[in-house]
Amino acid sequence: MRSNGPRSTSENDSAETGVAPVKVSTAEAVTRQAPLSVNATGSFIADEVSDIAPETDGQVVATPVNIGDFVREGVVIARLDDRDSQLRLQQALASERQAEAMLRQARERLGLGKNESFNVSEVPEVLAARRQYEAAEAQARLAEGNARRHAKLVETGDVARSVYDEASAQAAMARAQAKAALQQYEAAINAARQSNQGVAVAQAALEGARAQTAVARKALSDTIVKAPFAGHISDRPAAPGEHVTPSTKIATIQRINPIKLRLQLPEADAGRAQVGAAVTALVAAYPQRQFSGHVTAINPAVDPASRAVSVEVQIDNPDSLLRPGMFATAQLLQPGGEEAVFVPSQAVINDPATNSSRVYVLEGDIARVRVVQIGAREDAMVRITFGLSGGETVITNNLDQLFDGVKVITANT
Repeated sequence: MRSNGPRSTSENDSAETGVAPVKVSTAEAVTRQAPLSVNATGSFIADEVSDIAPETDGQVVATPVNIGDFVREGVVIARLDDRDSQLRLQQALASERQAEAMLRQARERLGLGKNESFNVSEVPEVLAARRQYEAAEAQARLAEGNARRHAKLVETGDVARSVYDEASAQAAMARAQAKAALQQYEAAINAARQSNQGVAVAQAALEGARAQTAVARKALSDTIVKAPFAGHISDRPAAPGEHVTPSTKIATIQRINPIKLRLQLPEADAGRAQVGAAVTALVAAYPQRQFSGHVTAINPAVDPASRAVSVEVQIDNPDSLLRPGMFATAQLLQPGGEEAVFVPSQAVINDPATNSSRVYVLEGDIARVRVVQIGAREDAMVRITFGLSGGETVITNNLDQLFDGVKVITANT
């Protein structure tokens, strides 16, 4: 005889769905000590971003990189037409060689070797004039001494006055020759000093020519646009044939290893953030992975609109899995501990489309869905920050066959 009493929920569900019970395995949501943490959300940003522009005007002739390429520091991003720069460099080099020749000639006139410094007394012309002056001076002194001796002999009557007059004339002539030699010596010194000034002028001309060559080399090197650091090309608006200026963006490069996570921390939790604090982050693109980093900067000001504090976290990103713009949920770990609920990771269903997570809890022999928030992972366990209180029995397999209200049979039944 058919019973007229009310049916149980499982009987109702089974009768309404006509679905056979699903055989499942279960585990307990355990409660244990876990580090204290502060929850926050935010987005990833590049560690460094640079809009690359040329140093000079010119026409782009090549752009050997594309969007998405990873480039090392110094890799060529673009090349500009360098024909004018090549000609200017050749002209500057020719002027430099001419200045070197003029300097070399000026030094040779003074008898200077390659590394010798100027010394007026060692100039060959000056040395010759000095020797002539010293010889003439010696002759003049000798003649003057002879004239004085003849003057005394004239007084004693030992020589005739005519002999004295001849000696006196010779002394005067020798003195005049010595005076002329001195003038020639001084003229040689002045000429050498003027020649040395010519060397200084030639040296200055050479330095100017070398500066022009350096400018020409710099102008030529400016036609090659290089990456300022290693990173990924995220934009490359310039194309061959385009005329660019120093205000034109050739490309944008981003360094994403390490990458920064900019979190918005509620004002009430601002005092709990510390530079160096450990951080764990989760992203929808990799629901089974946990990314670890540490706080590197805390904005001292609170955003007046959101009443939140901006916190920057640095995370290693060697495989470039994390990308600028990705949304993340994170936990800032604090000293000490607190009670937390953990379930096996295979019990959690992550839905990237809605950025949500859920588990199935066993109530009698019925599976009930619970929307949960997940936190850090520890080994094969996942922390549940919202949705479970601990002690619940969660289903760990055949989750794709379950829906809310389906009847299940546990493996030990």
